[in-house]
Amino acid sequence: MKINFIKVTLTLLLVTCLNGIAQQWNGLTLYSNGAATTAYLVDTANVTAKTWSALSGGTGYSSYLEPGGTLVRSVKVTNSVFTGGGASGRMQKVDYNGNIVWDYTHSSTTYYTHHDHCPLPNGNVLMIAYELKTQAELAAAGGTNTSLTTIWPEKIIEVKPLTATTGTIVWEWHVWDHLVQNVNSSKANYQTSIVNHPELLNINYQSQKDWLHANGIDYNPILDQIVLSSHNTNEWYVIDHSTTTAQAASHSGGNAGKGGDFLYRWGNPAAYQATGTKYLNVTHDAHWIPEGHPNAGRLAGFNNQGISSTQSCVDQVIPPLNNYNYTITPGSAFAPSIYDQRTSGFGYTSNEGSSEQLPNGNQLVCVSISGKIYELNPAGVPIFTISTGAKSSQAHRYSTCYINNLAPAQPTITTSGSDLTTTTATTYQWYYNGTLISGATSQSYTPTQDGIYVVRTTDTNGCVYVYSQGYIYSTSTALDELSGNTISIHPNPTTGIIDIDLNYQNPNNLLLQVYDQLGNLVMQKENHSRLDLTELANGVYHMSISLDGKKPVYKKIALTK
Repeated sequence: MKINFIKVTLTLLLVTCLNGIAQQWNGLTLYSNGAATTAYLVDTANVTAKTWSALSGGTGYSSYLEPGGTLVRSVKVTNSVFTGGGASGRMQKVDYNGNIVWDYTHSSTTYYTHHDHCPLPNGNVLMIAYELKTQAELAAAGGTNTSLTTIWPEKIIEVKPLTATTGTIVWEWHVWDHLVQNVNSSKANYQTSIVNHPELLNINYQSQKDWLHANGIDYNPILDQIVLSSHNTNEWYVIDHSTTTAQAASHSGGNAGKGGDFLYRWGNPAAYQATGTKYLNVTHDAHWIPEGHPNAGRLAGFNNQGISSTQSCVDQVIPPLNNYNYTITPGSAFAPSIYDQRTSGFGYTSNEGSSEQLPNGNQLVCVSISGKIYELNPAGVPIFTISTGAKSSQAHRYSTCYINNLAPAQPTITTSGSDLTTTTATTYQWYYNGTLISGATSQSYTPTQDGIYVVRTTDTNGCVYVYSQGYIYSTSTALDELSGNTISIHPNPTTGIIDIDLNYQNPNNLLLQVYDQLGNLVMQKENHSRLDLTELANGVYHMSISLDGKKPVYKKIALTK
């Protein structure tokens, strides 16, 4: 038994009787001060229930727990090139007994992890990282800031642990693949209007060395989407994680059909030349409010100077979600035009900080600079305080059930006749295109329409929700159900004319898109199985082949005229 339930329960009963704070959400609060080699779990009576001590390396920024009590922490390593705040460069998993089970470094003269990270249901970890671009690369992308010798745009990597000290990057996304500018018409990313392309980032907005200074990342397992917060552009960005790495570098593919482009952004309409009020002012810790909590599905984040230069707040917004996309009026800013909920009154931190919305409607707020962690009731009144003694970037609360029990394996979905079925669990919940299906709580589900299905399960302890990957269901023989080996393109290499053999009798709603090595769309054809590439320059191209808007297959083409 990892946590002394009797001691914790008696302490809580005593404190409740004396102080009348039964409205607290029971659990243990995790924090680790910046650069510290210790991490703590503190109960709701302000008693330290667990300490990880003598950890290898100082905490870089964030610490989280996986089910079963494994600590997932960023660790700071020195880097001679990237010297910004929130530096890390290293990621560790430390089990409940203090044993390092994974110690991974991602640091060099051209890349460096920093700030936040996010453990995934499959055991992998999402990480934010700088990458280095030169002045020449900046100019080639239409950048106008000639005072910069280098610029540090962001990338996101998903790392799968392999051995105790190694991992493999199984997915990645680069903001550099999704830029726009309206000053140099000779560049491939030129558009006359920035506001009409909110899916892209203006290379000339707030251009500086540490350009975005991303600092918060979270994952939505129902939508298979990622949210990212940016200190310097004062925005939250939502991107599609269901893409392949190749699709993430392009403008098509994935559940939303938009590749790695922004699906949604909020906080500062001026960043894409839209009209509207800037509500985020130095933001951190963007995340979704999870299922099973009040206001589930909202985006929330810490807004350091949201009230004033001396008053922080936590903001929540209801994004205009439509299946896997987000509605927007062309030429306008994304809704909502103002936050849907704002909580303040807990003080100020000029930097860092986090919030967490708890299942009973309370909020846990970490005010970094003051070294205070507050639990606020639904009215925003502090009912509990932890003093950390030093700056702590984030704090998170977990139930003892979550800490003491490993999560069940991530469920998988298969077809059984006309039904979808999943691996055996205690409870089930099915979703269609990101929306809960009412009453679909059995191990099997009979789909009534084509689309993407996800199932959520729990084990016998009921401690944690575990979500499957999305399963694409189609009643017809669709291209996304075929492997790339069943599609042939010939000749390849080609001198210009290329034919696509789909081995499919009725190629209606066929979309062919050709991308160059930079991810730029250079040709598009609908309902044609022959392409003429003779007007393109010699080189290697990537072709996206899809039917009915479903997930495409990619083929590489070598053009030699």
